[in-house]
Amino acid sequence: MPQITPFNQPSPVLANQYLDDRVLRSYLRRRLPHDIFIDVEPSLHAMGAAASETLYRLQQEHRLFTPHHIPFDAWGNRIDHIVVSPFWKYCEQFAAEHGLVAAAYDTPYREFSRLYQFALVYLFHPSTDVYTCPLAMTDGAARTLLRSGNTQLIERAVPHLTSRNPDTFWTSGQWMTESTGGSDVGQTETVAEQDSNGTWRLYGRKWFTSAVTSQIALTLARPTGNPSGGDGLALFYVELRNDAGQLQNITVQRLKDKLGTKQLPTAELLLHGTPAIPVYDTRNGIRNIVPMLHITRTWNSVCAISFMRRGIALARDYARKRYTFGSLLSKKPLHADTLASMQAEFEAAFHLVFFTVSLLGKDEAHTATDDERRLFRILSSIAKLTSGKQGVALTSETVESFGGAGYVEDTGIATLLRDAQVLPIWEGTTNVLALDTLKSLSNGGLELLYEQIHRLCAGLRDKRLQACGNRALQAIQHTMEFVQQCVHSATSVQLEASARRIAFTLGRALALALLADHAEWSLAHESDERPRAAACRFAQQGVDMIESFNLDETFALAHEV
Repeated sequence: MPQITPFNQPSPVLANQYLDDRVLRSYLRRRLPHDIFIDVEPSLHAMGAAASETLYRLQQEHRLFTPHHIPFDAWGNRIDHIVVSPFWKYCEQFAAEHGLVAAAYDTPYREFSRLYQFALVYLFHPSTDVYTCPLAMTDGAARTLLRSGNTQLIERAVPHLTSRNPDTFWTSGQWMTESTGGSDVGQTETVAEQDSNGTWRLYGRKWFTSAVTSQIALTLARPTGNPSGGDGLALFYVELRNDAGQLQNITVQRLKDKLGTKQLPTAELLLHGTPAIPVYDTRNGIRNIVPMLHITRTWNSVCAISFMRRGIALARDYARKRYTFGSLLSKKPLHADTLASMQAEFEAAFHLVFFTVSLLGKDEAHTATDDERRLFRILSSIAKLTSGKQGVALTSETVESFGGAGYVEDTGIATLLRDAQVLPIWEGTTNVLALDTLKSLSNGGLELLYEQIHRLCAGLRDKRLQACGNRALQAIQHTMEFVQQCVHSATSVQLEASARRIAFTLGRALALALLADHAEWSLAHESDERPRAAACRFAQQGVDMIESFNLDETFALAHEV
């Protein structure tokens, strides 16, 4: 019989993820002062190498390991030990040593510290099985504690949360989700009582807690005697273990079996007298945890565009190697068109997210204007909901671009899609954040966004980019007209039903204006026409999502039996 040597398709290979990323390098060259850019680039180069080599290799090697819960030791003692992969432990050490949290707090770059930090995060994230989740909550906890002015907790925890030494580095959890409430944390059932020694103790069940292996957590609970609803909640600081390493009146009920983020241990916890310390007073917990949400939502946005970029990098390399129907896949016009659309969507999302990051940096460095601070609060929701949806759509396209190989687990491609699906959910679903956006637009918020888009578009000189700017302006003008029409006709139900369309339109309009603005700069300073091509294509892919619809038909379809 003839000997047949089967064909094996070469796998996609990642180049240095910093050097291979035109969009990131161009953005940082423009936005960072030259001396800071020169100072930070070696560490970005190193992170790009790790993301494509060591981290990526270890991620693939430990792909089949999932965390598991050991409730008892051999003698029946309750231990609630969570076993994580060796790679997960390595990521913790690596993150501390490379300052993934610390870079926002201990660098001399002031308002540019956040740009540098999130550039590192953006490179790090897709090769680390979402270890960015505990890092995001750690960063959020550090910021929240610093803003609280609680000297006792600041001195106790912040040096650990921002440490670059793996031996002293702590991570933090964020325990808000309960089965009664979900996003409606005002229904929180966890109660707080003071014992005879004056120690606050928490009682209740936290249904979904990531970072259960962390040293501390910030959580909401209702002090005894406080009214129901969000106003009666308080924000508490919890240290999970005592000096002997034992959980402090915390029982791990189970680990969650999730669609994605399989390596991230997520637990259901029972609190039965867990000692805690109020971060502020014993009221206004939701308001007091908002600084943490602003940080974690920004991390969420950065992780979304990071997944998008990783999917494109893999799909592009694969297309250069895959020979089909007589030529390389990269030479096929239809496949090139698909990749180009993915790239345009990514570039627009990138500029929206990093613009939000830049506003955060200014806010923390106290160089932001009142309008910029307000704009950050609005965009922390808009950028998160917009990029979260884009991340899922684009990673789905990535899986499809590999054909059957993308659907096979051991290629690692499918993991991108499963993990990306958490991004529109964690830290507020799309609908919840759309309603938050609607609230933030009152009292001039919508006009603030219009002014920002108008400023960006006013500087466009290239005719094709001017057309993109006009598309962005038309979209936000339509939004303003629609909102005014709803307000004047007192159709609040119509306005609420349209919240998602409004938020997407605002996010995409600003993203287009930012992309066009950068394309104008790139033409002048880099002689690069690709950002302009991305802006024009993104404009064609839809910006204005607002359409009139019949509410009666909406409810009829929603409640169809």
